[in-house]
Amino acid sequence: MTRERPDLAAMIGPLGRTLIALEMPILQARGLAMWAYAVLLHLGEQPVRTQAALADAIGADKTRIIGVLDDLTARGLIERRPDPSDRRIRLVSITDEGRRLRDAAQAEIRSAEEELLRRLTPAERETFLSALRKLSQDL
Repeated sequence: MTRERPDLAAMIGPLGRTLIALEMPILQARGLAMWAYAVLLHLGEQPVRTQAALADAIGADKTRIIGVLDDLTARGLIERRPDPSDRRIRLVSITDEGRRLRDAAQAEIRSAEEELLRRLTPAERETFLSALRKLSQDL
């Protein structure tokens, strides 16, 4: 049997670990854990309808994300408030401070990623990013 290429996990795994290692000091400098950053990235302009929906959207365990949400709330980075149409449901939204922190962290991470992406030609970079977007859809 001929080996054309390694398995995808064998290729993506080391890249993923490299990217996490690149992000960790940037997030730690801002007092953010990886899950907290994932929450802030997911929260856009509209609030997320439930904490469970947020956990599902970022691939977190819904019972373990409560501590992350508690910390982000205590720090004034997110708000959780009752839904006016159903007070049993908590709407989760990002605050202006949370948005500033998220955007600053993301800008620094993207800048560090640029160092890695410089190994690719502009055409390779666009193809790589396009393929990642396509493969990541609906996962």
